[in-house]
Amino acid sequence: MNNPRPTADSHDLIHVRGARENNLQNVSLDIPKRRLTVFTGVSGSGKSSLVFGTIAAESQRLINETYSAFLQSFMPSLGRPDVDALHNLSAAIIVDQERMGANSRSTLGTATDVNAMLRIVFSRLGQPHIGPSFRFGFNTPEGMCLRCEGLGHVTDIDLDELFDSTKSLNEGAITIPGYSADGWMVRTFAESGIVPGDVPIGRFTEQQRQDFLYKEQVKVAINGMNLTYEGLVPKVQRSILSKDKDAVQPHVRAFIDRAVTFQTCPDCDGTRLNEAARSSLIEGKSIADCSRMQISDLAAFVRTIVDDEVAPLISTLQQTLDSLVEIGLGYLSLDRTAASLSGGEAQRVKMVRHLGSSLTDVSYIFDEPTVGLHPHDIERMNALLLRLRDKGNTVLVVEHKPETIAIADHVVDLGPRAGINGGRIQFEGTVDELRASDTLTGRHLGDRVQLRETPRLRTGVLEIRGATRHNLKNVDVDIPLGVLTVVTGVAGSGKSSLIHGSIPRGADVVTVDQAPIKGSRRSNPATYTGLLDPIRTAFAKANGVKPALFSANSAGACPNCNGNGVIYTDLAMMAGVATVCEMCEGKRFQASVLEYTLDGKNIAEVLGMSVAEALDYFGPGPARAILQRLSDVGLGYLGLGQPLTTLSGGERQRLKLAIHMADKGGIYVLDEPTTGLHLADVEHMLSLFDRLVDSGKTVIVIEHHQAVMAHADWIIDIGPGAGHDGGRIVFEGTPAEIVADASTLTGQHLRTYVGA
Repeated sequence: MNNPRPTADSHDLIHVRGARENNLQNVSLDIPKRRLTVFTGVSGSGKSSLVFGTIAAESQRLINETYSAFLQSFMPSLGRPDVDALHNLSAAIIVDQERMGANSRSTLGTATDVNAMLRIVFSRLGQPHIGPSFRFGFNTPEGMCLRCEGLGHVTDIDLDELFDSTKSLNEGAITIPGYSADGWMVRTFAESGIVPGDVPIGRFTEQQRQDFLYKEQVKVAINGMNLTYEGLVPKVQRSILSKDKDAVQPHVRAFIDRAVTFQTCPDCDGTRLNEAARSSLIEGKSIADCSRMQISDLAAFVRTIVDDEVAPLISTLQQTLDSLVEIGLGYLSLDRTAASLSGGEAQRVKMVRHLGSSLTDVSYIFDEPTVGLHPHDIERMNALLLRLRDKGNTVLVVEHKPETIAIADHVVDLGPRAGINGGRIQFEGTVDELRASDTLTGRHLGDRVQLRETPRLRTGVLEIRGATRHNLKNVDVDIPLGVLTVVTGVAGSGKSSLIHGSIPRGADVVTVDQAPIKGSRRSNPATYTGLLDPIRTAFAKANGVKPALFSANSAGACPNCNGNGVIYTDLAMMAGVATVCEMCEGKRFQASVLEYTLDGKNIAEVLGMSVAEALDYFGPGPARAILQRLSDVGLGYLGLGQPLTTLSGGERQRLKLAIHMADKGGIYVLDEPTTGLHLADVEHMLSLFDRLVDSGKTVIVIEHHQAVMAHADWIIDIGPGAGHDGGRIVFEGTPAEIVADASTLTGQHLRTYVGA
């Protein structure tokens, strides 16, 4: 007699019912557990709202509720997602592309616990023996270099950037922002009686120079007022350099960049460790030597350590290092600061933490894990995703690359388009069924960009000679001008080092990257692109009032929330909470301002539009020109008032590109501009490159997307591997030539892609 299936085994689907988070249109679906499900759809279609904003957010909220009330008081208060019901959720582990903490004490070694394991190994086997493991740590007083306090570098101030020694104080010698010759900051020096105000600084006596630069605080009387005199260097350190660089005004930030120099600590040679920690060796190598090694080399070195006392630890250490190599990070070293890792690298480091985990039956949620990966590396990433699934976990992946969509057990496609035109389920099923469906993703899944039959001819060359930055091996290369050049190679091969490190940043070069956009949470596409100015002018003209009323950062701001739309409550030891302003209901403007309209819409309604909607709304003029550029770079779905802090790396880069398209630069350097782009939008981006080149520009793209490689006029392939196995030019020529040659990894994958 067949045993009936136990009830406990029946919870094999995650039920989502009535999801309405952000643009989701009352979405209901079932997601199979212990399978790999890929979520597809154009940017802004609702993938992240469903996966991260609904499923992951509710899982996290429910887990937080299991903690004691005391612990919960220290956690952020997570609101329940806008969804009718969610059933059969498992604990969610989010592996996203958020950069790892900017703490200068955090390195790849500390982030992966490899440092902790190495410290124990050295404390047991290192000769001479110097004691417990904390004596090998650069974050402990016993192990750190005292000169740099375990940072590996010392900061120095370039005095030439503080003052002009040919001038006197009264003539404006001090060149620091805010130090005008007639202001109190300078008068405190010039009229103090400690240093002369009418003698050029270069002619100060040794004592005067010392007092001017370094004298400790003393009280001085100037015009009957008691003021504090302090040497210029400590004054600048306290008043300017101690502030968060990102929080100061742009001209002050530029001054900090000029005036402060970072130098390798002369005492520890940048290793961060004191002499005792550096003196203890295993097979002739110190822990500092191990941290500086390329991880693939360190893995080989650790294999040579054979000792029963630490055998289990060596085994775990070996597995972690091998996982880093397998995931394509073997070119990094343990002493790389965590903040210097790209979003894709940071995501892969987080993934390594989970590969060795004993947990099963959890949900792993990935946000575009293929970002920054060469097709060769994507194969390895796919194998790791499948390994996580095969351990009995539910793996949910938001992805655009066809190579990763292809390995899915189940696909959920959202759309049909972005913003209010998205948020609906277009398809659920297998990859083969998706390919046969009439959805946007299904139609483009088999897209193959054909090789150019007649590549455009160069108009000149940009010469790079003897490039040695990072892992580059004295590289000489000519980058053609007047064409589309794609620079490719596996992750860590030296692409960015060559292009960003060797192309001069002059007036003619426009470099557009994915770095976070400097700005507050008030910043949005309308303010960042300058679009708000013509919008305010149009509203003011139509209503006969001043333009400042139509700025949420100026006269028109809601007085209750100061134009933020939300009220931020700082709860001291608890995480701050943001609540929608009750007075303006999140619209950011005073009620009286919202009575003014332009063609039937008020300012809040206009800022609530997407770029595509605004294009239809605005007639010819400066606003339309900016909107057209945003649409050209594939950001038609973006909301004009959407906070910049919510944009992905690829969206940030395309927003910057839209602004720079109005520049006069002749050379455009782009870093993976297809990040986050749906297959249908890649075509759009290629036609934009063509328009730029055909208008006389040079476009240089660092890219892994095979469609972009195939569309190029010229390819420069760097490799053959990563780290010290890379750094050489392994191919230069047309896409057709690299496919015919097929001697490099790029050539082999591109040949398969174009079906040659």
